[in-house]
Amino acid sequence: MCDEQQLARWAKDGLTRRHFGVGALAGVAVACAPSESTAGESTDGSIAERKVTFATPDGTMDGEFYHLATGKHPSVIFWPDIGGIRPAKRAMAKRLAQAGFAVLLANPYYRDVAGQQFEDFADFAGNGGWDKVTPWRSKFTLDTIQTDARACADWLLGQDAVDAARGIGTQGYCMTGSFAVVAPSAHDAIRAGGSFHGGGLVRAQGPSPHKVLRADAHYLIAIGQNDDARAPGDKDALREAADAAGTTAEIEVYPADHGWCVLDSPSYDEIQAERAWSRLLALYRAAL
Repeated sequence: MCDEQQLARWAKDGLTRRHFGVGALAGVAVACAPSESTAGESTDGSIAERKVTFATPDGTMDGEFYHLATGKHPSVIFWPDIGGIRPAKRAMAKRLAQAGFAVLLANPYYRDVAGQQFEDFADFAGNGGWDKVTPWRSKFTLDTIQTDARACADWLLGQDAVDAARGIGTQGYCMTGSFAVVAPSAHDAIRAGGSFHGGGLVRAQGPSPHKVLRADAHYLIAIGQNDDARAPGDKDALREAADAAGTTAEIEVYPADHGWCVLDSPSYDEIQAERAWSRLLALYRAAL
């Protein structure tokens, strides 16, 4: 997974915002950032988007909600990676909405801060992002992940744009890859979990996400090749856990490095990201 050493290597190599694909995202901030003064249909007339807040047992969750402007749709809890909500994640959430899903882009750091904290991954890597988020991340446990998944699911089920009968999917990246694995254990309506280059899925100490797989849920676990090299036993532990739970799980090591799915990551790999995206849509078609 992404860690302090990897960020230090990127910084040492002199990576600039150009290396992080930020140029490709030049228009995303304008196109995909909802504001309370412009909530409603986006400029293309097809997507409704707004900032949202709602109560959890631990405080006030905030996020952004995207969906087609008409009709009811299966819903998704979209957890951003360590860099949090930002233009790259908004672009990904909006693309999912255009595919026919009602998408809650949730702030995993809501216990400490609200809204966007970094402009892009280069901003995170180059301006002390790791030190800033470390105390926020310390609050993530199996219990708090389940607490947040339940709160998000309950909120989604109350939205007019959501077809509650279709169930809820959830997806996470890097730090939140484990959220997607844990979420189905927290709420019956959550029927699918997609984890992309996720960290902490198999843990030797304490409760481990791979031990709470649900028999009637569907899982997609996409592993980076360098993550697999560092922990080659994890994929086998995940497969054994899926078999023991009797669940449906697609577990694959991709020929791409950690972060390959994220638009503003230096490891972004368009070909493999598109393949992972197609598998995500297949997951949701099967489960929701």
